[in-house]
Amino acid sequence: MLTWPQPCTDTSTQNLDLIIKMDPEMDRQLKVGFIGAGNMAFGITKGMMSGNILSGNIKVSAPSIRNLGRFQELGVPVTHSNTEVVCGSDVVFIAVKPHLVPHVLAEISPHVTDRHIVVSVAAGVTLATLEELLPENSVVIRMMPNLPCLVQEGALLFARGSNAKPEDGALLRSLLHRCGLVEEGPETWLDIHTGLSGSGVAFVYLFAEALAEGAVKMGMPSALAHSIASQTVLGAGRVLCDSGKHPAQLRAEVCTPGGTTIYGLHTLEQGGVRAATMSAVESATERARELGRRSSARCTK
Repeated sequence: MLTWPQPCTDTSTQNLDLIIKMDPEMDRQLKVGFIGAGNMAFGITKGMMSGNILSGNIKVSAPSIRNLGRFQELGVPVTHSNTEVVCGSDVVFIAVKPHLVPHVLAEISPHVTDRHIVVSVAAGVTLATLEELLPENSVVIRMMPNLPCLVQEGALLFARGSNAKPEDGALLRSLLHRCGLVEEGPETWLDIHTGLSGSGVAFVYLFAEALAEGAVKMGMPSALAHSIASQTVLGAGRVLCDSGKHPAQLRAEVCTPGGTTIYGLHTLEQGGVRAATMSAVESATERARELGRRSSARCTK
């Protein structure tokens, strides 16, 4: 049964003192809701549950049961009512497709109060649009995650709205720290983050695929080549994260004079891999900006 133990009529007892927002150890007292049950919602939920948030303190809504089953397997309560989620939550994640945001916010706005923090992960929907569609003085944060959130290795960047205080950002960091890297920046960086990290995941997959195909060309079995390529990308990323060194320094450490690596790097440079990668991030960023303008125009009509 899709039930929720707390009534929606009286939320006064659910108001949390400011100290809860500032103390990560108090996270477990928070109620967190998700409107939308896609991959990002699922990945963030898994990350929070690996931290201080109990499954019973999370609730997820979606119009169809199709995506709710995996949340139920985690012990997370589910519902078909977006209003229930808002009424029973302190932090509400809007995790629906951008074109659905106006409809969802219109539905939940009568139930959003100054105790709520509304976090949107809808691509392209700006803070200004979110604040316009929600009640005056609503606390809004816009965030962009990426696919590796599913395995708690995500890169998440968020920007605070005009009414969101530093402690609201601190709370979000505390909730999401098990999801991967969590950083705050100005909203103008979010589209760049989309090009760098959102789309960048696919760029890395393409490079891993090419690595494996190169090995297949030279005679290695495909399955083994793809397994080694995956581990190579994983290991290189871990060294890059843990060492704190610039990529160029690590690259130089792998090269030996006249060795195999410098010959291979020369071939990559001849093929324009550096310029092509930079251009790919630029193109993806510009596309994110374009889609954002279109989304904002639709949401404000």
